[in-house]
Amino acid sequence: MSELAADRDAASAGRALSLPPGATDAPVLVLNCGSSSIKFALFDAAVVPLPRQPMWAGQVEGIGGRSPTLVQGGSPPTALALEAKEPYAAALQHVRTAVVAQTGGRPPGAVVHRVVHGGGRYTEPVRIDRRVLADLQGYVALAPLHQPFALHAIATLLDELPDVPQVACFDTAFHRTLPTVEQMLPIPHALFERGVRRYGFHGLSYEYMALALAERHGDLARGHTVVAHLGSGASLCGMQNLQSVATTMGFSALDGLMMGTRCGSVDPGVLLHLMQADGLDLQRLTHLLYHESGLLGVSGLSSSPQVLLEAEQRDPRAAAALALYVRRIVREIGSLAAALGGLDMLAFTAGVGEHSAVLRQRICATLAWLGLELDDDANRANEHLISSGSSCVRVAVEPTNEEWIAASHAVKFVPASAKADRRHADASPVPAGRQP
Repeated sequence: MSELAADRDAASAGRALSLPPGATDAPVLVLNCGSSSIKFALFDAAVVPLPRQPMWAGQVEGIGGRSPTLVQGGSPPTALALEAKEPYAAALQHVRTAVVAQTGGRPPGAVVHRVVHGGGRYTEPVRIDRRVLADLQGYVALAPLHQPFALHAIATLLDELPDVPQVACFDTAFHRTLPTVEQMLPIPHALFERGVRRYGFHGLSYEYMALALAERHGDLARGHTVVAHLGSGASLCGMQNLQSVATTMGFSALDGLMMGTRCGSVDPGVLLHLMQADGLDLQRLTHLLYHESGLLGVSGLSSSPQVLLEAEQRDPRAAAALALYVRRIVREIGSLAAALGGLDMLAFTAGVGEHSAVLRQRICATLAWLGLELDDDANRANEHLISSGSSCVRVAVEPTNEEWIAASHAVKFVPASAKADRRHADASPVPAGRQP
């Protein structure tokens, strides 16, 4: 008997169904797998339009660390004991057990995975089979913090739930509208023809922002807009008519902005020097760039901007790391504004972008030459509109919703029999807030 089947039997025997009354028998399960965490959510595919908030969600954090935890349904974190040799497989098993308990043992109608890199081939959501899975393995080296873990979950669930559609949504797909000049890199053209080009990432986030900004700000969002996705990973996207026309990440998720532990753009000559002078091999150099650089590397203290903000008055390296972090963001916003031919709107999203009023203020103060001006009270309150009435550029804060974007794509793959009793609900636009 498979592990999932055993979980299903246990759930059927002893656990009450936890889904809301009337919820579909086959909800959509969203999985977002990273190197140290697994985020998961269940959406009710029976409701039309699909609700933007999940019925239930949670995450496993600290995989591979000393104190992994499971958070689900708004409950306090609970400690997990993960097998030391295979902590990620053990964490995925905890997620599967929690999902089975939540659905009363019924399998989901579809499982949708955030897959960071789809290369040039996968520019739309796709149902995954063994051939697609094998293709996606070829992009692991380009997104080592996410790709291998998403593919591990896919392979496991293809075995455990062979009749349930497994769907991949790609972070690279939103940037398929990049003009060729933005995709090209200044290296031999034969490499471009082999697929060595700018792809861009955080596409599920930008896809949601394109929708939410238009709903909240109307036609202004269709103009020259820069979205700043600032989290542990960070990038910017320049949009025109709600489509990606320029972005800071490139061939890999290392490029562009300084991040929590990733370097962002760096002179390739530095890498050649480290290989020659310090004898760094590929494995050591990869670890340095992905795990030892960014805010952590410069500060020597933490990858968290909030921790560094609390320490900057007494720690010069923390202050220097934050100054460089802000400077790199400001320089790239200026670059995208030039590529767009102007700037009508700047929107902040993701963990840092949504919640750090201090960093938003520092970024925007340096962009005052664009005629950008904040409403300080609105900024401190994390309101949806934080620019002043006299600002020449509208500045917005908009929470992203990658899970809902993924679930909305996956609904198309849920078998018709599981959607037979679909219920219509009022449209669920972005939450109300201070309106322009």
